[in-house]
Amino acid sequence: MDPQYSMYSSFFMLALMLVLFYFILIRPQKKKDKETDKMRKGVQVGDEIVTIGGIVGKVVRTKEESITIQVGADKMKFDVMRWAISKVTVPAKSAAKKTSIYDAAEEEAPKKGLPKRMKKAEDEE
Repeated sequence: MDPQYSMYSSFFMLALMLVLFYFILIRPQKKKDKETDKMRKGVQVGDEIVTIGGIVGKVVRTKEESITIQVGADKMKFDVMRWAISKVTVPAKSAAKKTSIYDAAEEEAPKKGLPKRMKKAEDEE
């Protein structure tokens, strides 16, 4: 076997593996990172977000590198860095219509009457 042929075939296999790694691993990750960065830069006042720590809140103010979110029933506010945003659950346009994701779930849930056992107890009184 010719040693020069062996060298060319191993170089070709190495180049082929690098190309495969690029298209299978590197390119999709870069695309996902660009989409995530675009989402984080597009956060507006009124959006409901989830942080990477699992905190759900409504954006009340935006700055260059941070945002202020409002959480909980007592409407406590605190600052979070933009890189800590995991996803936007309710964009600002639909957030104006529905105050929270829980209100949206209540509107979509069918309205049911009282269960039979409660109706009987109500009739007896």
